[in-house]
Amino acid sequence: MSCDKVFKNWHPKSMSLREKIAFYLEDIESPLGRGINLFITGLVLVSSAIFVVETYRIPVSLRQPLNVLEDGILVIFVIEYLLRFWVAEQRIKYLLGLYSIVDLLAIVPFLLGSTNIGFLRIFRWFRILRLIRFVEGGTIFGYISSEDSVILTRIFFTLFSIIFVYSGLIYQVEHPLNSQEFGTFLDAVYFSVSTITTAGLGDITPNSQMGRLLTVLMLLTGVVLIPWQLGDLIKRLVKTADQVQISCPACGLLSHDSNAQFCKVCGASLHPLPESHRQ
Repeated sequence: MSCDKVFKNWHPKSMSLREKIAFYLEDIESPLGRGINLFITGLVLVSSAIFVVETYRIPVSLRQPLNVLEDGILVIFVIEYLLRFWVAEQRIKYLLGLYSIVDLLAIVPFLLGSTNIGFLRIFRWFRILRLIRFVEGGTIFGYISSEDSVILTRIFFTLFSIIFVYSGLIYQVEHPLNSQEFGTFLDAVYFSVSTITTAGLGDITPNSQMGRLLTVLMLLTGVVLIPWQLGDLIKRLVKTADQVQISCPACGLLSHDSNAQFCKVCGASLHPLPESHRQ
């Protein structure tokens, strides 16, 4: 059930609890839906900021409250994931979806917290990818006005996500073995930026096999995703260059192909005959 469809026929008394939860988890129009999504977005950012801060030397008196706050945020993420699974109409499809996989990776350390598997901590960095859902078409602050802006925003967000996620993963792997070069999160970001921009400064290099593998994956991810999205932007710009501003007399649509005779939305003539020429 799409959010738009529910919103158009929305009557609180006629909706079940499951339908209301499904609606508000996706809605960014109503005050409550916008507030819920703002809250979740804030938790994602706070959770990521906590882990960045923890890569630095901070007093024990501060580290303990941060750990408690992080555990609380993880509990909320688990509840949100279970609610999304409960309200999903096609649960198998939901489990295999991109957002579901990202959400699941974000809570894996909590679900397996009783096991002594240190490397699972790297999955916490996938929490930042949860923000992808707010770039697809609309945001919690309103809809992006043009398709060009949507594509450009997605490119910047993809680049930021690649750097952020892989910096966290590389830091997590390299810090225990190579703490002099990967002492903080900023050191890992510096390495990721210099690598993905092919600057290759070489003053910081991973020593472990896993760190080198992550570096290769980071480069491959950037090579695949960034040019692909840039291609979409170039196609859009080329298409836009061949368009002119002609107002449709029926529906008011402004953008049409330069050789268009009829509106591509309503089919009305874009060049109606003057009144004196009409029979």
